[in-house]
Amino acid sequence: MPVVRDEGDGVWLSIRLAPRASRDKILGEHGGRLKIAVTSPPVDGEANAHVIRFLAKSLGVAKSAVEIVRGQYSREKDIHIAGVRAADVEKLWR
Repeated sequence: MPVVRDEGDGVWLSIRLAPRASRDKILGEHGGRLKIAVTSPPVDGEANAHVIRFLAKSLGVAKSAVEIVRGQYSREKDIHIAGVRAADVEKLWR
């Protein structure tokens, strides 16, 4: 499965989350997923909320357009982002 793929009105993004980083950053592809580092700890959903805010801000979409579909309690997550194309997302790390 590709890291990011167009589907319907948006994209599906497969990520590997690295919480408690020194800064928010997209680190590139890692094991078939996009590795994203965030400063929040993986406690009480803080890292999930943080990655949603980070992706929304980076792509210029509302937070409500970013949804974690699979992996709420895992570092590996599948995310749907409405209103963007795969090429827009790929520009963030290529």
